[in-house]
Amino acid sequence: MRTIAFLMGIVAALPAAAQRDFLTADEADQVRQVQEPNDRLKLYVYFARQRIDLLQQLVAKEKPGRSALIHDTLEDYTKIIDAIDTVADDALKRKMDLQIGMATVADGQKQMLAALKKIEESAPKDVSRYEFVLKQAIETTSDSLDLSLEDLRTRSVQAQERDVKEKKDREAMMQPTDLEEKRAQEKKVAATEQKKKAPTLYRKGETPKNQ
Repeated sequence: MRTIAFLMGIVAALPAAAQRDFLTADEADQVRQVQEPNDRLKLYVYFARQRIDLLQQLVAKEKPGRSALIHDTLEDYTKIIDAIDTVADDALKRKMDLQIGMATVADGQKQMLAALKKIEESAPKDVSRYEFVLKQAIETTSDSLDLSLEDLRTRSVQAQERDVKEKKDREAMMQPTDLEEKRAQEKKVAATEQKKKAPTLYRKGETPKNQ
């Protein structure tokens, strides 16, 4: 009962506005505190599993008003899966090692996809009220799982190519003066970074005073 109450609290804590955040305030704080991509992926998987647990509890017992909770929970779950893909692609573009994180993601998504399909197959009486978002959650999870099982080097190259294309598309829509200013700023940042990484002849921990 304690678990059910906690999971119900997730939905109750969400703002009622149409553009509500898909995470609770506490979950958003946890995400901000976890900067390492593998750990952040694991955290998102944990949040997604909680939504699946809540869905299973809601579907198992008919209650007035449950369809709205199921609908919103499915929407939030789908956004969490999208966030997983975003974190993974961003880390791969930076050529970071995601072997551990993606293994956790793939394992979790296989189980969550099976749970969603089971809900769909059970054909709840009120399914018409959330059928669209349920199908969307299944499709999003299936697509994300395919990405999670993909060779990371291949996905990294694809993510970098997509990033370059998106950058070119954005630049094509900019005014010439804005584009020049943007490129000048990029050169300035690159020069600063290069200066920080300037080569040195000193060994690690060695300073002029040591010689």
